[in-house]
Amino acid sequence: MKKLIITTLLAAVMAAQSPLTSDAQTTQRLTANKASEYGLIYTLPVTRLEVTIAAEKTFSTPGEFYQYAVKYLNTKPILATETSWRITEAVISPTAVADPAEQYLVTFKGGNGTYMTLTAEGFPLSVNDNEYEPTGDDVRLPQAVKAEPTILETSEARQAVTPEMIQSRSTAKRAELAAQKIYELRTNRSEIIAGQAESMPADGEAMRLALSRLDRQEEALTAMFTGTRQTSVEVRTYTVEIPADPEAAGRTIIARLSQLDGLVAPDDLSGAPIYLTVTPLAKGKLPVNEKGETKTFPKGGVAYRIPGSAEAVLTYDGTTLAKKSFDVAQYGVVFGLDPSLFTSKKATSYLHFNPLTGGVRELGTLSE
Repeated sequence: MKKLIITTLLAAVMAAQSPLTSDAQTTQRLTANKASEYGLIYTLPVTRLEVTIAAEKTFSTPGEFYQYAVKYLNTKPILATETSWRITEAVISPTAVADPAEQYLVTFKGGNGTYMTLTAEGFPLSVNDNEYEPTGDDVRLPQAVKAEPTILETSEARQAVTPEMIQSRSTAKRAELAAQKIYELRTNRSEIIAGQAESMPADGEAMRLALSRLDRQEEALTAMFTGTRQTSVEVRTYTVEIPADPEAAGRTIIARLSQLDGLVAPDDLSGAPIYLTVTPLAKGKLPVNEKGETKTFPKGGVAYRIPGSAEAVLTYDGTTLAKKSFDVAQYGVVFGLDPSLFTSKKATSYLHFNPLTGGVRELGTLSE
């Protein structure tokens, strides 16, 4: 292993590598050849978290005739305009970012044609396997949802309003007329269902459409008494850095939820805090031999991480919203594999990395 310290050497090798960008994920394939002095450069990642939160907004509006809802419909109406928010979903997703302190140059001597694939960020994906596509958790993230128009903003609402309701200047009278129209619509529906209507629909589809129209008109008139509610969903993603020192991990406020403005900044005291607690579970350890002695890093080794682990818990108002156990690159240690494994003509090896931690997922031998 050669951990890069001399920047002039780094620049020279990078210029000689001439990485090629391929496929939709913009991976790079770097080939060890004479031009690069058989040296390839890559960077190990550090782990961070992306926390995605979905907050549902409910906007409640009183109906025009809310004062008469109990009198005519015997139901409790919405009494005042109100906005409320609640968290409906949250997802914790480990991601990775380049660790500038962990950049490496590995030399595959005599391995003309040995290659590595890297992510666009320079994280290692594989050695001697261009077809490896790392898979991770199939995480379904919440989606934003726009508010739909209320029933009072539809054509059915306009159709339900009678000329008498429009002409009347008295709210009490309009409410009485609206209630009469509701009962009339209910009677019409019952007569159609019973087959006793003076003008019956021609067929089953026509009946379905007629009943649907009556239902929507009744819903619109009822909303004039009970009021309306509109819901929408806002989604935000927060990036959380994990400190390299496990002792520095703990509870942080990543956002707040305001009943007026929804998701707000951590320092906005109009909202209640949303906490993320990261608890270290284990540190990575260097491998040992049969005698229990720590192994020595192989000369010129292909550096990889043996990660540690942690658990992240997202909470709000005493309720757990999401929980995730995951590997943490920076809680681990760096070790290496003998580069001759990947240049041997008798049994050439391949290597698959975990791009989120720089850890080894699979080491094997290429088949003929």
